[in-house]
Amino acid sequence: MDLTKIEKLIDFVGRSNISQLVVTEKDTTVRISRDSPHDAYVSARKDLDAPLPDTQAPAGGSLKGFVVEAPIFGVLHVAPAPGDPPFTAIGDEVVEGQTLFIIEAMKVFNKIVAPRAGKIMRLTDLNGAEVEVGDMLAEIA
Repeated sequence: MDLTKIEKLIDFVGRSNISQLVVTEKDTTVRISRDSPHDAYVSARKDLDAPLPDTQAPAGGSLKGFVVEAPIFGVLHVAPAPGDPPFTAIGDEVVEGQTLFIIEAMKVFNKIVAPRAGKIMRLTDLNGAEVEVGDMLAEIA
């Protein structure tokens, strides 16, 4: 599926009242979702029905809290702008809805928020790198 077609689909979702659109063309499936009128994100995979990587249990240890996973593919940013302090650090207390990261996908900056309140136990070190859907970003106790 080409970028022009995906951009048209994103625009359609943005102008409509739907919260999710899934389109399959050949062996590529694109899922466009939004939680609110201003928060749209795109997920594209070759096989959307394939299981996601298991990020619920860290290697060599047991899960201590809730794992925050990347909901979309894109470039991860841990701060609002270069040179600014990160949104959060290990040991910080966060509240539900607090911004933890930004994932940039197709020139759209998507806020990744804390799904619940708690203490940050682990954080990814992938600042400025690409993340895949399902990658572990943080763990909240």
